[in-house]
Amino acid sequence: MFVPVTSPHGSGEYARSLAIAGAVARRWPDAALHFLVSRHAPYATKLAYPVTRLPASPTLHTPEVRTAIEAFVPTLVIFDNAGRTAQLRAARASGARVVFVSSRRRQRHRAFRLQWMRLLDEHWFAWPRLMAGPLSLSERTKHWWLQQPRLRHLDTVLPEPAAAQGAELLAAHGLEAGDFVLVVPGGGSGHPRFAHGPAEVGRAAARIAAAGLPTLLLGVPAAAGEHDPPALHRLPRLDTPTLMHLLRTARLVVCNGGDTLLQATALGRPCVATALVPDQRLRLRRLEQAGLAAGVPLAADAIATRALALLDDDAARDALAAAGAALRIDNAMPEVLAAIAGLHEADALSRPLAGGVAS
Repeated sequence: MFVPVTSPHGSGEYARSLAIAGAVARRWPDAALHFLVSRHAPYATKLAYPVTRLPASPTLHTPEVRTAIEAFVPTLVIFDNAGRTAQLRAARASGARVVFVSSRRRQRHRAFRLQWMRLLDEHWFAWPRLMAGPLSLSERTKHWWLQQPRLRHLDTVLPEPAAAQGAELLAAHGLEAGDFVLVVPGGGSGHPRFAHGPAEVGRAAARIAAAGLPTLLLGVPAAAGEHDPPALHRLPRLDTPTLMHLLRTARLVVCNGGDTLLQATALGRPCVATALVPDQRLRLRRLEQAGLAAGVPLAADAIATRALALLDDDAARDALAAAGAALRIDNAMPEVLAAIAGLHEADALSRPLAGGVAS
């Protein structure tokens, strides 16, 4: 069972859960999968798996989450930045192993409370070590004392790319692999200082396209009365496998400072990134300190100026890609699948699944 944070805005947790679900389904076709998501999340309207739609994000609806857990009787529940103590206890009471994924300081702090540490089998940090930062003295002491949960750093999670669908999409818009700019701002956030973020990145995309560079902009509709240059192609949000193909084949990626930046960096693509939520500012600073100066202010002029400079300078673009490669940000999907298999095997199993893995 996957329980990711879902809201009308950012979709990182949902995309990560969906990527893991797809990998589990390919490796263990008989595994039963189930999602709990907010009915107001626009990116989660179509799911290939059984789903329970909640009035809002799962964290806010403990009775409904507990009912869903009791009905599904999972052998593994993965909470991604979501969850309450009562929800974790319900998962434990059902006999499930419990994993918590944290990508924000508040959620990480919550997972290091003693009552949560006793309920968790594994805690996955959804960032490379250089961005997540080391364990604090308090975290180290608690973990040494309890000797649980198991801690893992997941650099990034890459699903298998949908090469055929991606190539078909590019052909439909007259774009060629290696000769287009991919702009993926993401859903932004409800924070008032960042609410304009996706639209600002969209304006930067229009300025890049106005220079005659083929530009593919995802998830940002045109504003009323806005006229796009001929080189700008707008598309709605794409499924993650198709996005992976576009990331692999873009000449330059313009994105937020979250998961898309890590995915593109792991794929060896040069990036220009801007913070669309407050905590991404810290992540971009840590990347810069580690040698990857990809961050720019959240302003259309700044984003477009940096992107156009890189597009006009092959050496600078190659250097940026090389700086990303030097960080050694790896695809953690093999480790995720091994962890899931290990949790299943470690279970005192009275209910093995036909596919040999926890759902």
